[in-house]
Amino acid sequence: MNQDISNTVTGAVGISGLLSIVISLVCIALAWWALQTLKLDLVIRNPKSPQGKLLHLLLAVVLGRFVAEFFIDYVMWSQMIRYMF
Repeated sequence: MNQDISNTVTGAVGISGLLSIVISLVCIALAWWALQTLKLDLVIRNPKSPQGKLLHLLLAVVLGRFVAEFFIDYVMWSQMIRYMF
């Protein structure tokens, strides 16, 4: 009996972790795609330099992570609603 509960909890945690990874990567990719239209040459001197590309990547990771955090929280909250009733 305890082994069944342990396997169920372990599986749920694993699925939750995998879902978080996938959502984070998708949101980072979407942020990268959306930032392609941003004119970084207005902000930095040489946007084609390695530093400019790194800044673009870091902005995509930060923006994507914030968006992913929102979606992950939303999914977790929606799963908690079933325990209200």
